[in-house]
This record gives sequence, structure tokens and C-alpha cells, in this order.
Amino acid sequence: MQQLNRPVRRAVLVLHLAVSVSWLGLTLGLLALGITGYTTGSPEMATVAYRAMKIFGDWLVLPLALASLVSGLVLSLGTAWGLARHRWVVAKFWLTLITVLLSAFSLRPGINQAAAEAAAGTPAPDISLVVAPSVATATYLFITAISVLKPWGLTAHGSRLREATSAEAHPGRARRSGIRGAGVG
Repeated sequence: MQQLNRPVRRAVLVLHLAVSVSWLGLTLGLLALGITGYTTGSPEMATVAYRAMKIFGDWLVLPLALASLVSGLVLSLGTAWGLARHRWVVAKFWLTLITVLLSAFSLRPGINQAAAEAAAGTPAPDISLVVAPSVATATYLFITAISVLKPWGLTAHGSRLREATSAEAHPGRARRSGIRGAGVG
């Protein structure tokens, strides 16, 4: 993919940060509602909590999750970071993809079931609606930390790209360091 120009890169970065922070905030909200539904002694309060979770799950979870995934892909593919050059980018991609899939195929169905039971007048405490947002929140905080700290260095692919780029920029150095196929000749 072609490198994004500066205004586009900045716009995508702002979008990515906004939707990612929104996804984290949404998950914290779901956690608060899940704890409320699980711990309350009031069936009415549990019903309200689970029905509110359903509204958030239906309208916000997937759009924010997908927007975070897509904007992150655009940033990685459209900048020098690349998708497979740095271990932290690879980890961030896979963790985001896994949480998007878990949100779609585990969290939302669990919320829908709890909301249906609540609408039928039989809200049942569901620990999975506390565990899932807890794990998601911890995952998003970890993703945020690795985005800021950028640990672990280059992947093997990233190392090869860096060596090739260095060899093109400094052909004499490449010959001295034993890199074949680099330089003029």
C-alpha cells in the first residue's frame, strides 16, 4: 500500500484513537452494567442493566470494534510501521482481531440472552457478563500500553526490510557487511 500523506495519516490516527478509546469506554460501561446486573438483589435493577447492555451491544460494540480494526489496518499498511515489521504491531493486530471476533460471537449473544431473560421477567445473574468485559478491558489497556511503549523490536521480516533499505542507502557498507545483492555492480 502506498504511504499515506501527512494530513490523511493524521486524520486516520485521530479516528483510530477516538474509536479505540470509545471502545475501551464502552467496555468499561458494559462492565459496570454487568456488575450491577450480577450483584443487585433487585430484579428490576437487573432488568434495566441487562437491557441497557443490549442497547450498547446492538448499536455500539461492533461499529466501534470494526472501526478500530480497520483504522488500525489502514495506519499500519499506510505508514512506515507496517503490519508485519514490528512485533508490537503484530500483537496489537491479533489481539484486536480476536476481541472483535469475541465481541461479535460471544459477548453480544450473551448480552442478548440476558436481555431476553430480563424482558421475560426472569433476569438471571450472569457472571460471563462481568468476566467478558473485564477481560476485554484488560486487553484494551494492554493494547494501549504496547501502542505507547512499542516493545519487542522488529520481526524477522522487519529486520530483512531494514537491512535491504540500509543496503540500498549505503551500498559500500552493504558489501563490507557481507550482504549479497546490494550495491552497484
